[in-house]
Amino acid sequence: MPSYRPSTDDQRHLLFDVLQADRVLPALPAFAEVDGDLLSQVLEEAGKFVADVVAPLQAVGDAPGCKFDNGRVLTPPGFAAAYRAFWQAGWPALACATEDGGQGLPWVLEGVLYEMLSGANHGWTMAPGLLHGAYECLKHHGSEELKSTYLARIASGEWLATMCLTEPHAGSDLGLARTQAVPQADGSFRISGSKIFISGGEHDLTDNIVHLVLAREPGAPAGPKGLSLFLAPKLLQDGSRNTVHCDRIEEKMGLHGSPTCVMRFDNATGWRVGDAGRGLNAMFVMMNAARLHVALQGIGLLDAAWQKAEAYAQERTQMRAPGALRGEGAADPIIRHPAVRRILDTERAWIDGLRLLAYRTGLELDLAKHHPDASRRAAAQQWCSLVTPVLKSICTEQGFSGASRCLQVFGGHGYVKEWGIEQIVRDSRVTMIYEGTNEIQAIDLLARKVLPDGGQALAAVLASLETELDDAPTRERFAALREVTRALAAAQDPTLACEAADDYLRAVGLALLGWAWERITRAPAGSSPRWAQPAAAARLRILPEFEMRMAILRTQCGQPLAA
Repeated sequence: MPSYRPSTDDQRHLLFDVLQADRVLPALPAFAEVDGDLLSQVLEEAGKFVADVVAPLQAVGDAPGCKFDNGRVLTPPGFAAAYRAFWQAGWPALACATEDGGQGLPWVLEGVLYEMLSGANHGWTMAPGLLHGAYECLKHHGSEELKSTYLARIASGEWLATMCLTEPHAGSDLGLARTQAVPQADGSFRISGSKIFISGGEHDLTDNIVHLVLAREPGAPAGPKGLSLFLAPKLLQDGSRNTVHCDRIEEKMGLHGSPTCVMRFDNATGWRVGDAGRGLNAMFVMMNAARLHVALQGIGLLDAAWQKAEAYAQERTQMRAPGALRGEGAADPIIRHPAVRRILDTERAWIDGLRLLAYRTGLELDLAKHHPDASRRAAAQQWCSLVTPVLKSICTEQGFSGASRCLQVFGGHGYVKEWGIEQIVRDSRVTMIYEGTNEIQAIDLLARKVLPDGGQALAAVLASLETELDDAPTRERFAALREVTRALAAAQDPTLACEAADDYLRAVGLALLGWAWERITRAPAGSSPRWAQPAAAARLRILPEFEMRMAILRTQCGQPLAA
């Protein structure tokens, strides 16, 4: 079975021919020297590195996986060397500011890079996956002293970082966290407590690990407003070991190449990042970046599963396909069978449509940060706030369910390890859980971002999309969304909002997917078989689900089904 290869031709088409990123980005002052040739060259080199260095380690990461040895964690063979090559080649610093040793390139390029990395080797990619979020958190909230010591090394990837939030009794409800941070006369803190599910809490990839830890100072109020954020490194500045311990690594369903650690802070030395009691505000800089990364993980994993299924279907012969002529042989490649073709075309439609939406969101992140017009920056931020939870949820759900469908192409062979498809199914499942479960994403979208203003922000985003594309089916879906949003807002029932949230998010995602496919088909080459075939699958097999979700939502709002 061939290794994953980044889909650079498809990625370039969506970025440049459909979204025109090679025109949008150079128009921003920060990227005036970033032309289409440079963007294309970076994508090409990223694809080569991922294919040649990271992808071959996929199976090694699953077996034997990481090993725990008396507080030390050993990553799979080849992982440390690949990571050293990764950071020394400058890939972690792609979108970091030049004054911090970064390359100052657009965020959307980093997003595409991490999509590739996740498709190639999800377990390995977990290690650098939090770097940019940690960088942004420290850059915006850290003291000058902390930044001078840690920022450049995080930007370069020389030192990796963690996000220590979860405790055994405090998962989604972080306000229950009990870890304590006691101030010292020299301005430092002593941190004590345990954190679980910490990706990369201990490993042998880098000399130092920078832990960002949520903890509570003495006398702080209960709940989330009493939490502050602290930086506690594995190694202190004098080279001595901080009292941060890995007590064990979890035995997991998947992601065996990434150590998921139970961490114990035993009066560890740390320093506060940002203001007291505003730890969640500082941490959410990491969380928002991480959630878009997770959406791209779902896309990359589904693309990897599709590549394996498509390659297998080209080679595997079984019985004569319907419509085959006599004399053509007793068996055909199974890709000629409608049941198999249906799976491949449908999952291809999900990959392409979701990829376009994720890249559009990456461009909006760049616009929100760098556009000279304040109103355009605000509109871009509004897009990211509303669309990020949709993408985190719908991309990861399809990453898992779509990978399972791709496994079906293999029949019984898919259920055994030698083909590698079952690893993708196992590895992809966790994306629906971490960085905020998909149920939390749905509640965040509807109850916290849409209903408080009666749906005005969402209506503004939909209206802006309609100005880009005058398409009757898209207008009808957007109108239906506005209608059901008004009904949910009028109900003023928080219980109803939580019950309806999953269906509502799914409906928003499908409406956006319909818009994305109209953009793709109307762009250059949109009528070619490469794009027309999955477009037809989207219209026939994916988008009709929108009406089902609308029927559920209308029923929950007490509206007649025929509305």
